[in-house]
Amino acid sequence: MPTMKVESIRKNLLSKIEAPAADLIAKEVRTKDKYMEILYISTISDEAIIHDKLLTPFFEMDNQQDFLTFLQSHPKSTPFKDEQKAVEDLLKGFVIIFYQNDIFTFDSKVNLAKDTSGTVVETTVQGPQSGFTENLHTNVGLIREKYPVPDLTIEQHSVGTLSKTDVMLLYDRRFADPDTVEEMRDFLKSVHIQMFQSGEQLLDSITKHNRSFFPTMLVTERPDRASVNLSTGKLIILVNGSPFAVIAPTVMKDFMSSMEDIYQTYWVGRFLQMLRYIGFNISVVLPGLYVATTAYNPEVFRVQLALSIAGSRTAVPYPAFIEVLIMLFMMELLTEASIRLPKAIGPTATTVGGLILGQAATEAGLVSNIMVIIVSFVAITNFVVPINTFSFTIRVLKYLIWALGTVFGLVGVVLGFLMINAYMVKLDSFGVPYLTLLQSKPKN
Repeated sequence: MPTMKVESIRKNLLSKIEAPAADLIAKEVRTKDKYMEILYISTISDEAIIHDKLLTPFFEMDNQQDFLTFLQSHPKSTPFKDEQKAVEDLLKGFVIIFYQNDIFTFDSKVNLAKDTSGTVVETTVQGPQSGFTENLHTNVGLIREKYPVPDLTIEQHSVGTLSKTDVMLLYDRRFADPDTVEEMRDFLKSVHIQMFQSGEQLLDSITKHNRSFFPTMLVTERPDRASVNLSTGKLIILVNGSPFAVIAPTVMKDFMSSMEDIYQTYWVGRFLQMLRYIGFNISVVLPGLYVATTAYNPEVFRVQLALSIAGSRTAVPYPAFIEVLIMLFMMELLTEASIRLPKAIGPTATTVGGLILGQAATEAGLVSNIMVIIVSFVAITNFVVPINTFSFTIRVLKYLIWALGTVFGLVGVVLGFLMINAYMVKLDSFGVPYLTLLQSKPKN
């Protein structure tokens, strides 16, 4: 194969990797008699294999023909077939070798499974169980494995005036909106944090910037979720030292979706999504609705139910809104305790504590039996939401409905619900309306 043709193929291969990538390595190595160029992606290639199986023999063999024979006979080495196959191999962790008038692909795939752990926050029954790690290099490789396309752009940034933390911005240049990409670059440059440790700090920074009550960036520990979002035109931010990725722009539908929906059958996935939306509405509205109906509009109940509620509250010495506030506050403390306690005793301590406190409060006449049922129902529906940051927002929203229901009754509950919806209609995430129901469509 003529030298000019080898050079032409090398340029064509680089041109096929159209998107700039911070992990694409092009290296020249030479000795007195030999010259070689290698091209590989560092996040999915094992550099120890490249050093031991390729570079060391290159420097140890003095004769050009001996090294060529070595490449031709090595089981990991394959002669060049065509440019498309070479690009596919490169995106799978192979090294492309340009030596004299020959081109080879050399298998150097890294085993990322040994460096990953299972998901902790976003667990699923079916589908992949691997999660991100605290190593930025490994996290980029996990996405590369699941999204092996040449249009994947990887930009490297630095955030933190003191920490100088490495941050990777990933997006598919075919699908991502250029204006959104530019806005994200400007946002990363505008973040003024001394010690930048995790992607959650970006979420906090943008919330302070636009005073948003709802999260407008999604934090995930799942590489498969990040890969799926790349294909819909979203941007992924990876932070060195953090086992979570940040996805933007995001809408409410993203926070109410779980990867379980993809791995289940169509109707099962739709049913689970419907359950989450029902749970969201119940968790936000039910405490305020209980106060409004018992204090202002008991006539909305059937007679038997109204009498049952009134009978359970005969021993309670204060109004319904105080009763609800006490139980909600107790539930918030139990939830926080379950998060802060060691994993070995956290679930047991909070479960037993909740049962004992609920039973004791009921027997002492501090709260009614129906109130214990309502607060338990609210807590369960709150945990149905798959993304924690959105679940925390719901925990606060119910107090707004509770306050309006306490003052204005059912009118206040309806007004509060409409206010929340109006706020979400106005809200956007990097220019995308927050209540957009459909996923972004790839651009042609």
